[in-house]
Amino acid sequence: MIDLCGVDYLAYGESEWDIGGSSLSRGVKREFSFDDSELDETDSVFEGKRYAVVIHLLSIKHNQRIRLKTYCDDNEFPVVASVTDIWSSANWFEREAFDLFGIMFSGHPDLRRILTDYGFSGHPFRKDFPLIGQVEMRYDEEQKRVVYEPVSIEPRVLVPRIIRDDFRFTADSDNELNETDKEGEE
Repeated sequence: MIDLCGVDYLAYGESEWDIGGSSLSRGVKREFSFDDSELDETDSVFEGKRYAVVIHLLSIKHNQRIRLKTYCDDNEFPVVASVTDIWSSANWFEREAFDLFGIMFSGHPDLRRILTDYGFSGHPFRKDFPLIGQVEMRYDEEQKRVVYEPVSIEPRVLVPRIIRDDFRFTADSDNELNETDKEGEE
């Protein structure tokens, strides 16, 4: 066993990018909200099996690879049988999938958080995990204590920006390139 990981299929098949006519575009807002308080009980964000566990196996003798994928039956409380009895190296990977996705592994000898703090609530690799918090904290010199306030920064979408120094897309690019070529020849 070379790898075991969790997968969240919450928004599977839905594009987060509106490509349109350009090669890069701003991220578009989703049509549904991740905030459960805004959903009615009749509304369903996702239908089907949401969580999966993927195991990658390698045969060194035959130089062949196999990918095993199993889906969790319950989206509210995802559970899969542990494979630590078969591959002891799965211990760390299963703890990581539990910590980051919230997938429980029945029969695991020591299932506890591995990357986040013990008091941390939620699972950060789930697609419905909030990207920004609701409060921020800072130390106030006047009150001589830590103060909690609503978040004051606006979230932003980062889009890669390509800066080209060769002026290939300007109207005068041919003239500038020709002039530099002529200078190089002289």
